[in-house]
Amino acid sequence: MADGRWANLGDGVYVRRHEELDLSTGLVLGERGCLVIDTRGDPAQGAQLAAAVRELTPLPWTVALTHAHFDHAFGTAAFEPCEVWAHEGCRAALATEGPGDRERWARRYRDEGRPDVAAHLEATRIVLPDRLVTGRTELDLGRRRVVLDHFGPAHTGHDLVVHVPDAGVVFAGDLVEHAPGGSFTAESFGPDTTLHAWPSALDGLLALTPRVVVPGHGEPVDREFTEAARETLARLAALRAAVEAGELHATRARELSPCPADVTDAALRLQ
Repeated sequence: MADGRWANLGDGVYVRRHEELDLSTGLVLGERGCLVIDTRGDPAQGAQLAAAVRELTPLPWTVALTHAHFDHAFGTAAFEPCEVWAHEGCRAALATEGPGDRERWARRYRDEGRPDVAAHLEATRIVLPDRLVTGRTELDLGRRRVVLDHFGPAHTGHDLVVHVPDAGVVFAGDLVEHAPGGSFTAESFGPDTTLHAWPSALDGLLALTPRVVVPGHGEPVDREFTEAARETLARLAALRAAVEAGELHATRARELSPCPADVTDAALRLQ
């Protein structure tokens, strides 16, 4: 499987698309340093990404993690030693939930007949971020400012958005996904998701007036796609509230949903 490919989004701003889980990682170049956005899912994948970064720049790197899920954060050891930025909740989630995620996903890969990926995952040393964000932080890469923003609980309780103002690019992590045929998959909605607050988090992202939004999975999108994703989430949140209040039966909620049944069930926790 090919490791991935770089695409240029603007002066010194890149996204790398990976076949594994259709993941998107990012790279922002300044004059004195570069910022790597997410590190992939295990040490081998992280090392592949680090080598790919070195194909573009010799600058010293800093890492920013959009959230604690394994596919975005378990490759960080390949970049050490360096500063690792994340929301404070990301550090807590990696410390408490990371080992269980590592075990669960390794078992899943073995069940899928991919023991090599499972072995790499089992060998993962989970790196905890050492630079913590609570709301908003600015990083200076040398004649380039990058802003890290947290807009409240959504896909997780600690989603971090990486904004490159001079390029009009926002790396959204899994606040935005670009799945085949739609915006989300069933796995977009996990036990750490706060569905009713997710539209508000996207309001914060949209207030940045991005030219390009890089989703955590899938091709980069524009403002219109992100606005449509926000409306999908708002409709799902309204349906879930109606089901929980006893105002709507689950079967009818599926019929009214803008998403396929499996996505709807995950979002409304009907499965």
